[in-house]
Amino acid sequence: MNSQSYITHSEEEMVALGERIAHMLPRPAVILLSGDLGAGKTTLTKGIVKGLGAAEPEEVSSPTFTLIHEYGDPTSVYHIDLYRLDQARELATLGLDEIFDREAVVIVEWADKFPQWMPSGHLAIHITDSGGQRTVTLSGIPLSPEGPQS
Repeated sequence: MNSQSYITHSEEEMVALGERIAHMLPRPAVILLSGDLGAGKTTLTKGIVKGLGAAEPEEVSSPTFTLIHEYGDPTSVYHIDLYRLDQARELATLGLDEIFDREAVVIVEWADKFPQWMPSGHLAIHITDSGGQRTVTLSGIPLSPEGPQS
């Protein structure tokens, strides 16, 4: 599996990277985000959502307590956060299978907690924070520099 890595030094650079990723995504797509608490998963999501034209970055927040946020009209991005879930039976009530089947981009934070529930054919993004410098590593589905592939 090929991977690509990017370095960012600020929130603005992380949002800009998210926008670049959005323009290269196939549709539909599932993105699994991993990284320590505070690594920048939601910040990267802000850029992806903006790049897809679904919402402005200031409208995007972590769905830690609500578990799922929807962006776009009609909904074109689902942002899911599994941080607060501990057991697979809690996950079963979210209807993830149905969401994964939609013609949308689905972004899942903390997906590594429940790998057995995640679909194959996803883009995995891991973020490592080293004192303000973040390394963002992408692996999985191929991204197209020419734009979305249907």
